[in-house]
Amino acid sequence: MSEEFMKAVGLDRPESGDDTVLPFAVEALDIRGRSVRLGEAIDQILRRHNYPTPVARVLGEAVVLASLIGSSLKFEGRFILQTQTDGPVNLIVVDLQTPNGIRGYARFDEQALSEAAKQGKLAPAELLGKGTLAMTIDQGEHTSRYQGIVALDGAGLEAVAHNYFQQSEQIPTRVRLAVAQMQNKGDLQPQWRAGGVLVQHLPEHGGRTMPDLPGDGDHENPQTSDDSFEDENSWVEARALVETIDDLELVEPDLSSERLLFRLFHEQGVRVFEPMDMVEKCGCDADKIELMLSQFSKDDIVSMIKDDEIEVTCEFCSTQYFFNPNMFGINED
Repeated sequence: MSEEFMKAVGLDRPESGDDTVLPFAVEALDIRGRSVRLGEAIDQILRRHNYPTPVARVLGEAVVLASLIGSSLKFEGRFILQTQTDGPVNLIVVDLQTPNGIRGYARFDEQALSEAAKQGKLAPAELLGKGTLAMTIDQGEHTSRYQGIVALDGAGLEAVAHNYFQQSEQIPTRVRLAVAQMQNKGDLQPQWRAGGVLVQHLPEHGGRTMPDLPGDGDHENPQTSDDSFEDENSWVEARALVETIDDLELVEPDLSSERLLFRLFHEQGVRVFEPMDMVEKCGCDADKIELMLSQFSKDDIVSMIKDDEIEVTCEFCSTQYFFNPNMFGINED
């Protein structure tokens, strides 16, 4: 391939590696998207709490999804993905601090998880159960938060993401997510890896090549569905190609995002942009926690005292902070 061609498609540079998000476009199909590869970052997030393997997989998928969506933000702020459900994994919070700091936390019921294991119901969708998924964009204290909420009805995060963009944004979207443990020769223990791809029908010229999605975007809703609606052929093709991706392709350490995208879209022509680094990063610090504690009542502060001090552990990174009660006007005899 000529240097001019490589430059035109964004490949006049080394291939991206782990812990990166790679934006791309396939103009011939009117799609834009992002591919994410997570290695050390996801391993740190999942290993820090020593989650049971099924719980780690669910949280890993949520981290990948948050990376795919939150990395598109062009301002300083936060993107927060949160699930609250009735399943064994009843709470997940993933917090992306722009431009590239990611952290995640999962809460689970050990007894419910044990029962699910006995029944062989350990797929991510089964562990989440039913509830809600909220996506929040926070641009800081001087702006209003934007929050979109979609129901979790026993489906996995891939399906929920499709529903969210259909119903909230009216944008045809397809997502693939994968999480796995892999052990290379010489490794003392398996390492967590994760990856994902998100594609959306977003013509570059701003026009539309197919009509708006019918009603609220839910093709299964008999009250709003439109039997005459047909997807644009280019979107049908793009969606079919994305659905051919298998999990191993998304987590394979020797397969870069560029190579995967070329496998998928070489016939149509794919253009990649500069990759963005992703890092495991927690935003907690002593000053922030002290400010939070100062907003509690004295009775609440007293209830937190143990062995003449207040201990606070960050749920994301497990860092422990210790405070003297006198800092909050509590004088112990």
